[in-house]
Order: sequence, then structure tokens, then C-alpha cells
Amino acid sequence: MSTAYKNRIQEFKVALAEEKINLKTLRELCFNGIPFEGGIRALCWKILLNYLPVDQTQWESFLKKQRPLNPNPDSRWNTYFKDNEILLQIDKDVRRLYPDMAFFQRPTEYPCQLILDPQNDYETLRRRVEQTTLKAQTVNCNRSGVTNVSSPGKALNLYPSNEYEVLPNGSEAHWEVVERILFIYAKLNPGIAYVQGMNEIVGPIYYTFATDPNSEWKEHAEADTFFCFTNLMSENRDNFIKSLDDSQCGITYKMESVYSMLKDKDMELYLKLEEQNIKPQYFTFRWLTLLLSQEFLLPDVIRIWDTLFSDQDRFHFLILVCCAMLILIRDNLLAGDFTVNMRLLQDYPISDVHTILTKAKDLQDTS
Repeated sequence: MSTAYKNRIQEFKVALAEEKINLKTLRELCFNGIPFEGGIRALCWKILLNYLPVDQTQWESFLKKQRPLNPNPDSRWNTYFKDNEILLQIDKDVRRLYPDMAFFQRPTEYPCQLILDPQNDYETLRRRVEQTTLKAQTVNCNRSGVTNVSSPGKALNLYPSNEYEVLPNGSEAHWEVVERILFIYAKLNPGIAYVQGMNEIVGPIYYTFATDPNSEWKEHAEADTFFCFTNLMSENRDNFIKSLDDSQCGITYKMESVYSMLKDKDMELYLKLEEQNIKPQYFTFRWLTLLLSQEFLLPDVIRIWDTLFSDQDRFHFLILVCCAMLILIRDNLLAGDFTVNMRLLQDYPISDVHTILTKAKDLQDTS
């Protein structure tokens, strides 16, 4: 570990040792990346996502109220058909979270004992999915509306028994914890419920908290993730509500904002994309709604989110990042035809997120 990095960790420790944390100072530190060591990143995210108050003297009483997460938030869970429709979609999505990593398939050290205790009359979501046979058709609901009407048998056979390691009784995989977080969120927020893509938002938050080197915090990764995800969705949920698409807070406006900024920063590239009829919704829809979580490897997504979460106007900075991503491949885009360019934009070629964030900051400074 370099001396500069050690000094940086020390700066964070000093900032986080204040009885009343200076949010402006913390944001400035976090903007350039947060160290993992000592659980610093996980703690900073909880503050930046407005979960933990800046006054540390309030933490103990606040956290006692939030933890553990109540796995049964609504005693009327027997609105069974609707619940199961949502649950089957969540189940399908969380099982394939970051398939290139073993983490989400591994057992958590802190399973929900309330549910797993055979003395309690709770049904695990895993068992419920296995036993569910819907009489009506199962509808896969994605962000573009209702698609993929399929029979429940087909939906349930997506996971051959040998595809995932079967954990012994009393164990839960990390993906099952994520499933429960999303299902509880859907129950408590019926207006939006669950939309495909939310799993990609909750995944990096849970991973960050569940790998916290500080076990006192790691033990409560489920509850802390739920509340941080809820707070983030309160800022980002309009992107998932189709009826708001064309309003000023909707996703269409944000996608067009990327092109408006590009027009201001690089007119030649903007005109080229316009000439080829490459509309922003062809690629920025995924970039913006999923906060770039599908474009980069998980460690790089987490690094981008350090900066996004620390920026006071985080979703405006996301538009700057998207614009930077376009400008950084401008030569390829100017040389390519429609097909080549669409491939570039849907499988972004630059993996060095530091370069992208530096460019986005340059664009912000020259605004």
C-alpha cells in the first residue's frame, strides 16, 4: 500500500471520526473513490444515501429501530396471486445476478433466523417459488411494459436442479437475501412494486455491505441495504414508471439531456449520431436506468457509484458520465456506420472507469 493511499485512508478516518460529520468534506473525499479498507466505503455509502444521519451520536438509537429487517411487512400476504407473479419475476432476475461471480450463490454468514427457524410459521421465498403453480399465466413484466407471457411451468423450469448448488437447511444464499429485499420493497411500494432492473441497482449495494470487513456492520447488510436501496429508489424511481416517461422527471427527458449536452460539447459527433438516426433511447435507456451497472464489471460499477453518490446532484453527474463515454469513443463513432456504432454503444469498449470519470469531471468544470 503506497504512502499516498495510506494518507488517503487517514483523511477518511479523520472525516468519519467527527461527532457531526461534515457532509461537504466527506463528499469531496468520496468523489475521487472510497477505500474498501476498514469498511470505509460501506459506511460512506450509508451516509451519502441519507440512511445514517451525519450526527454519529444518533446512530445507535436509529439503527436499533431499523434492524433487523421485518421479513413480514404486511400480514395480508395472502393476496397470493399478485404476490407470486411479482415473486417469480424477482426470483428469475436475482438468480442470475452477476453470473460471472460466485458471490451471490454462496451462503451468507447471517441468514434470517426468524424465517429459517422451523418453530416459526414462515415460508421461505425459495420454498414458495418451488411450490407455486399459478393457475393463470405468469407475466414477465419488464420496464417496457408487459412482455413474455408464458406458462408457469415453463417459468419454473428455468432453473434445472443442477444449475445452482442446493444449500443445506438453515442456510441462505446471498441471492436469496437480495430476493427478500426486493420482495419486501415491492410489498411496501405497491405503486411501483417490482420492475426488472431493480435487481441490478440493489446488487452492488448489497455486495458492498455484505463484504464489509467490519463484521458488526456486515451482520446487518440486509436491513442496511433495504433502506439505502429505498432511499436511492426514491430519487431514481421515476425512471421505472412508464407513465412518467415523457414528463420532466421521466426517463425520456434524461435521455434527451445526454444528447443536448453532447450537442453543446461536441457538435460534430452529435450531428453524426443524428445523421445515422441513432436515437439516445437505443443505448442511454439502460445506461441511465441501471446507473451503468450493466456496462462495467462490478468493482468498476462500485467505483463509479462512489462518485455518483458523493455528487450532490448525482443524476446530473450521471448524464455527464454518459456524455463523456460518447466523447471518449468519438473517433470510432465518426468512422463507423450505423451497425458498427450500435455495437459500440451496446457493448461499450472502454473499461478504464478512471478515464471516464476524469473526462466527466472535465465536462462539469467547463460547463
